[in-house]
Amino acid sequence: MSVVYLDHNATTPLRPEAREALLEALELGPLNASSAHGAGRAARALLDEARERVAGALGVGEEEILFTSGGTEALNLAVAGTVGRKGGRNHVAASAIEHPAVLAACERYAETTQVVGVLEDGAVRLDEIPREADLVAIQAANSETGTVQDLPAVRAALPDSPLLVDAVQALGKIPIDLDGWGADLAGFSAHKVGGPAGVGVLVRRPGRGLEPLLVGGGQEEGLRAGTEGVAAIHAASIAIQLAVEELEEAARHAAELCELLWSELRAAIPGVLCNGRPPGSPGRLPNTLNVALPEGDGRVLVTRLDLMGLQASAGSACSSGSLEPSPVLAAMGQERDRARRGLRLSCGRTTTHSDIHKAVEILRESQA
Repeated sequence: MSVVYLDHNATTPLRPEAREALLEALELGPLNASSAHGAGRAARALLDEARERVAGALGVGEEEILFTSGGTEALNLAVAGTVGRKGGRNHVAASAIEHPAVLAACERYAETTQVVGVLEDGAVRLDEIPREADLVAIQAANSETGTVQDLPAVRAALPDSPLLVDAVQALGKIPIDLDGWGADLAGFSAHKVGGPAGVGVLVRRPGRGLEPLLVGGGQEEGLRAGTEGVAAIHAASIAIQLAVEELEEAARHAAELCELLWSELRAAIPGVLCNGRPPGSPGRLPNTLNVALPEGDGRVLVTRLDLMGLQASAGSACSSGSLEPSPVLAAMGQERDRARRGLRLSCGRTTTHSDIHKAVEILRESQA
């Protein structure tokens, strides 16, 4: 049975270019960029090239790039490194729809956390953003609904507070503009754009001090101890560069498929509802559609759909074990029953028109 994969917001297939880069790097032999011998110097050169490549793609300086084990570690480092210091500042604010990596880090490392509410479409309530905080965390785009935040407006509401932007879902889907966003810290993840899992990036803008989350060695400016996974980082840098270079065409492709999906779903399943901004609206990711189907719990339906040949999700993959309705949909004011029926469908570079038609047919059959 052929399978339709519409869960690209959870992870993406490894790009051929990234796979090739990974294998080529592994063939170079032992790669420890901290070693002084020839193999170590070769690893350092590869790591420096990757840092330069990622910095160029994101429009920042090489010294602003820190490599981590993933988006979760990057975001944890941003929070803990800012407010978790001994005798440091410890009041943060975060939107109610932030990824668990941010919200859990705030809960662990901050003394107090102010939750900023959102509107029905998922947009942050700007009037609830505190004028003063030691750190404010507002995501660029939501992984479940695709809502894109007006970060320049968020920045305007923050005279002095540092702004942490979770840009994991934004990369490769919308333009990355850290200067325009006014971001002081920003987190990214390679496996969301066809890179290998296990590589994240934290951008730390000039003058932004951090304390390390992991200690022991002097890697990554002393802010992330541990031997870098040079081969994976090299492959990740290729994927990130290509994602930025191909953004316009990829976004057009994804938007076309997502609008087709929504149009065919409405025709095939009476009563289907869109959670968040519908396809074709401004201020949303081009590839993401979150729907409430008339019948079935979304988390139960995911298993049934998998058996029928459609791979999708009921929300963030990091919360897949929960039996509770999506906290994101609940924060948007949806009643428990509708939030419980939420289903996320996300397209990617490898998604085809045929995939969309087949997915709609499977979803129609699931409601019979």
